[in-house]
Amino acid sequence: MKTYFPKEAELSHDWYVIDAAGQTVGRMATQIAQILRGKNKASFTPNQACGDFVVVINAERAVFTGAKLDQKVYTRYTGYQGGIKTNTARDMLEKHPERVIEHAVWGMLPKNSLGRKIITRLKVYAGESHPHQAQQPKELSL
Repeated sequence: MKTYFPKEAELSHDWYVIDAAGQTVGRMATQIAQILRGKNKASFTPNQACGDFVVVINAERAVFTGAKLDQKVYTRYTGYQGGIKTNTARDMLEKHPERVIEHAVWGMLPKNSLGRKIITRLKVYAGESHPHQAQQPKELSL
C-alpha cells in the first residue's frame, strides 16, 4: 500500500478571522499555529504547507496572565557591539501589538524554509479592521 501525498494544486486553503480581544496570548498562539500548520485537516502532511490563512484582529487587546506583562522580555540584536535591545511585554503591546502574536506563533512553527513559508499566512492587525474581506474569511472562536 502506498502513502498518499496531496499535490499542491489539490490543497485548499481557507481563511479564518480570530478576534484576540480578551484572549490569552500563549493559548491563542498554539491554536493559530495548528491551523497554520494544517494539523486540523485530514490531509495533513508534515513536509508540506497544507494549512490555512489566519487573520488576527484586535491584537492590542490580547492579554497575558500573571506578571508576564512586566517580567516577560523580548530581546533583539542589531548586529553591532553592545546592540542588544530589550522590551517588556507591556511596552510591546503598547508600541507594536502585532509583533507579540507573531513572535508567539513563530516560536511554535518549524525553524526552516517550511516554517518561513507558513508564517507568511499569518496576518495580524492591531485594530478591528483588516483588508482581507475579498477572501471571505470565516469567523473562528477559540
